[in-house]
Amino acid sequence: NPSVVTVNCQAGDGLYSVGTGVIFSEDGYIITNYHVIRGGKSCFVTLDTGAVLDVLYVAGDEESDLAVLKISDEVLDLREPLSVAPFGDSELLVVGDPVYAIGSPRRLQGTLTNGIISAINRDIEVEGRTMTLLQTNAALNSGNSGGPLINEQGRVIGINVAKFMSGRDSVEGLGFAIPTAQLERIINDLLEWGEVQPEPLLGVMVIAQERGLLVDSVNPGGAAEKAGVQAGDYITAAQGETVRTNQDLFRIRRRLYVGDELTLTLWRNGEVLEVTLELEEAAD
Repeated sequence: NPSVVTVNCQAGDGLYSVGTGVIFSEDGYIITNYHVIRGGKSCFVTLDTGAVLDVLYVAGDEESDLAVLKISDEVLDLREPLSVAPFGDSELLVVGDPVYAIGSPRRLQGTLTNGIISAINRDIEVEGRTMTLLQTNAALNSGNSGGPLINEQGRVIGINVAKFMSGRDSVEGLGFAIPTAQLERIINDLLEWGEVQPEPLLGVMVIAQERGLLVDSVNPGGAAEKAGVQAGDYITAAQGETVRTNQDLFRIRRRLYVGDELTLTLWRNGEVLEVTLELEEAAD
C-alpha cells in the first residue's frame, strides 16, 4: 500500500481525472494508465500518508495505455525514501490464482479488493483497439485505473486498466489488467526514447506441440523465410533458451528490437539446424 498513490490530473475548468499509480523506483518514477493523465494540464499524487506531491509527465503511450510520471528530485531530497513496489512475473499465473487490487475507486484511497485470475491472454477491445489482458473478478471501479493487481506474495503482476460496463445489463466481476510480462519493455522504451519502439516480426505461425513449436506457416518475404525456416520445422530453442510454448517465444522476442538478430534452433526430419533471423518491422 505505501507504494500505491492516487493520481490527480487537472483537465481544465475545475475538472480533475482521478486514478491510481504505482511507484516503481526509489528515484520517484510512477506507472499509471495513459487515459488517467490524457489531456491533463498538471498532475499531483497523494501518498498513503496523505502527503501531496507534484509530479512531472515523463512519457506515455496511448496504444498500450501506459504512462510514466516522476516526482521531482527537489521534493525527494526533502523526504524519507519512497516505498517501491516489488514486481512479479505474470507468465507464472494460472486461472484460479488469488489476486488483490489496490486503488482509489471513487476517491476512496487505499481500497483493497480481492478475487482470482479469471482468464489469461484475454483479447479485449478497449477504445477501438485490441489489448491482450489478464481478466479478474476482483472489484475494479472508476479510480482503480493505473493501480496494481498483486499476487499472494504482494508482488505486482498487472496494472488495472478497465472493467466491462453496460447500460442495459448488470455486469459484475469483469475487470482487466495489463500483465507485467508486457510492462518491462514498454516502460524501458518510454524512459529511454520517450515512445514505444515497434516490436519486430518473426514471420511465422507456430503451434505448441510435444517436440517443440511446430512451424505451421511462414510469411513470404519475412525474416523467418529469409533465414531458411520452413513449414513443418520444429523450433526447439531461441537465443539458446528452450521454448515449449508460444509465450516462451514471445517472452524472448520482447527483449529484441528491429535490426537485432534472433538465433533459432530447429528440428527438421531428424536433423538439428541453427538459423539466424534479422528481425524486421511489421509492414503498414
